[in-house]
Amino acid sequence: MKRVFLLSPAYAGGLRAKMIMSERAQFDLARRLRSDKPPTLGEVFAFLSGLYFRGKLAYANAFAPPRQKRSSVLVITPTRGLVPAATPIGLTDLQEFGAVDIHEDEPRYRAPLERDVKRLAKTLPANSEIVLLGSIATAKYVDVLLEHFGQRLCFPAD
Repeated sequence: MKRVFLLSPAYAGGLRAKMIMSERAQFDLARRLRSDKPPTLGEVFAFLSGLYFRGKLAYANAFAPPRQKRSSVLVITPTRGLVPAATPIGLTDLQEFGAVDIHEDEPRYRAPLERDVKRLAKTLPANSEIVLLGSIATAKYVDVLLEHFGQRLCFPAD
């Protein structure tokens, strides 16, 4: 059985995003964001949301199949649909993410998410589990996920 983890996004338009994107920021992650050796999406979102995203990422990495971590730990992004947490991102990527609200009626968010969810639903084996690590009390992503994954969509108990 294949297991895929979908991590709800971090907010890329807040104070921590402004901090990491500042030209004056000299901490390692901020410097790497502006370099030719950029950090991963997971690292940046973990910084943006602190313990909440870091915990989801640690959980997904602990329970993802070892040889399939890159393709099994996906992050819902504000503009690019589902992106592997290990994908390197730079300053312009983060600026793009911060410019779009994560809302079910926002087409720049919804269209890429729907495209990737449909594609994933078609390619995964029927007995796959898709585990959402994020709030289930919002229609921002749960509706589109349930529509395409149905009973395969799982939510951790704790």
